[in-house]
Amino acid sequence: MRLKIFFSILLMLVCFLPAEAQCAMCRAVLESEEGNQAAKGINNGIIYLMIFPYLLVGGVVYVIYKSRQRAASEEN
Repeated sequence: MRLKIFFSILLMLVCFLPAEAQCAMCRAVLESEEGNQAAKGINNGIIYLMIFPYLLVGGVVYVIYKSRQRAASEEN
């Protein structure tokens, strides 16, 4: 079971598609610029900021999992 989870997570980390995370208003303003360097920078910034909520939720889930695992091992 752990091996399946490990390979699933590894597959999710390795296989990714490029994402464009701009709202409609930002896209309209940034597409009018030449070179699109600002658009790429804003896109990368938005994706960077999206990482932290997932890390926080993942950390909470991990702590809950470990505490339940510890409680189950103390019962036996």
